[in-house]
Amino acid sequence: MYRPEDPNSLEKYSSAVTLSDMEIFIFPEIMYSLVLANIMSPITWELRENPWFSNIPKMNPNQKIQRVKQFIMNNFTFNLDLDTWGLTTKQKELTRFEGFVDLDLLKQSNALFGYEGDKYYFDLDIRRHFGLDSYKSDIIPYWKTETIEAMRAFRHRDGYSSGAGECVSLATLYAAALHVIGEVPLEKIFLMATPLHSQNFVSIGDGVLTNNRRIVTRNMWFNGTELSAKARRALENEKVTMVVNNTGHIHTLYDRYSINEKHYEEFRKNLENYLSSGITYLALTSFLRQTHRFQVCFQVKNKIYGADRYIEAEKVFHYEHSSKSRMGNPSEKNLLEEIDIDDYYPAPLPGRIVLNELGDTLKNITQEVDYKTNRDLVKEKLAGRCPHAGEMLDNLLEYIETVPRLPKTGGREKINSVPLLLPTPEGREAVIEYLESIRETSETADLAFTAFRDLERSPWKPFMKAALERNPVSNTGASGMEGPEIYALLQSMEDESIYGGSRMAQPDEVWNFRRGNGMEKAITMAAILKNRDRAVSLQLTRDDKNVNVGYGDSVYSFPYGGSLVPPSAEDME
Repeated sequence: MYRPEDPNSLEKYSSAVTLSDMEIFIFPEIMYSLVLANIMSPITWELRENPWFSNIPKMNPNQKIQRVKQFIMNNFTFNLDLDTWGLTTKQKELTRFEGFVDLDLLKQSNALFGYEGDKYYFDLDIRRHFGLDSYKSDIIPYWKTETIEAMRAFRHRDGYSSGAGECVSLATLYAAALHVIGEVPLEKIFLMATPLHSQNFVSIGDGVLTNNRRIVTRNMWFNGTELSAKARRALENEKVTMVVNNTGHIHTLYDRYSINEKHYEEFRKNLENYLSSGITYLALTSFLRQTHRFQVCFQVKNKIYGADRYIEAEKVFHYEHSSKSRMGNPSEKNLLEEIDIDDYYPAPLPGRIVLNELGDTLKNITQEVDYKTNRDLVKEKLAGRCPHAGEMLDNLLEYIETVPRLPKTGGREKINSVPLLLPTPEGREAVIEYLESIRETSETADLAFTAFRDLERSPWKPFMKAALERNPVSNTGASGMEGPEIYALLQSMEDESIYGGSRMAQPDEVWNFRRGNGMEKAITMAAILKNRDRAVSLQLTRDDKNVNVGYGDSVYSFPYGGSLVPPSAEDME
């Protein structure tokens, strides 16, 4: 629970306000606090009443998930630019977190501090990939994970016609929406973070991954398309740094974990099953669709006018680009019939295996030999049919079985945690009342009210620490402007909070979305002025109509009709 006299507690609770990717990495419990904040949000419950979801109760679990997915696809886009939340420095963040985590381990596990585990990104040069190549090497992005309110508010920004968010924002939005709207039990939703990505595993049926806006079913994982290749990238190349669900978390950096062991073991088994497939014709064609260099080893046979005809496999896969039909599934015959007869040869092509006969060959071989333990023998049986059999088989076996590198419970201490058993069927107010009732025993529930930004239910000091220290966009945007100019600009913005009631936006949210109530605008003004001169004393006061910012001999007043009392001078230190 929040302890105002403890600097570590203050740092954690202020991190639940700004919710940056690096803060969630250091304090894993705040990821689920954001899920709870999104579950408490009136927006999430309003969405449940959207006509799009009117038939949800009649749908099966997979249909419900698909319905939620399509809504997110239609209403949110992926955003990871450097302008939205600004920049910070490695040294500043390392200094900030040095009391919480081993910095050498942090550098090995987090992409912003030196991690180089994903060969794909680092072949590209990760700094160039993220647009950081024009900055000094110490500069890193300050990516903040957005609440559902901030995600929806992107539609107020130039260039956006819908909501938006980065990968952790989308993961936490999915978790909340799948539970409240899709009626998926919380214990079936696992949030996973790797050094460069965040996604969820929904442990229903064969399993489903949420990957940014999209979802990936088990069949999609093995279909060899560009979408599945992108979805596979993180789990194929990176360690999973943490896993979180409604019972707790486990983190690769920490020697204590709180997640329920039974839940975690079921998750591990279900994820491993999701990531594994036998050697089948479908798996083989999907593998070749993604791994182009082996296509030249194959040809495809088709019977035309009663005679066998042959065509290079790479030509067939190229035809897929303009067709709804695919190799390896029931539409294969249609695909082959779409190809002009002039592209076929009357005799087999020398030095190539007939792809649509190899499926049966592989099936027969693997019935005789365990391909996992006798790989060399399988290669030997295939060698006469394919000169690249060994290399192809090695790559194929990697493709059909991804082994997730998850944090292990062995060697770690299990600590008690309160499972979050939300009374969701009873409605939003019942959920909030339940979370209020367990705040004394569940830090995650307590942190949720800070992530929810409700300043009648959470302390001012963490909110103000975040506002004064970690809002670079408003500070940069106001650079070169005098106090009266900043005041005039804030006054010209819409008098509307993206949150409402006793919930407060941070200065960068006010600045980015060009709107805020009087209290939010006053705090934004105070934060910009304080950033310019930390030694100057600031006062926030309130009269019947206004919130006033006292700065030296100047007073800037913002109309405010809400119920909140401004933070004290002590809260702003």
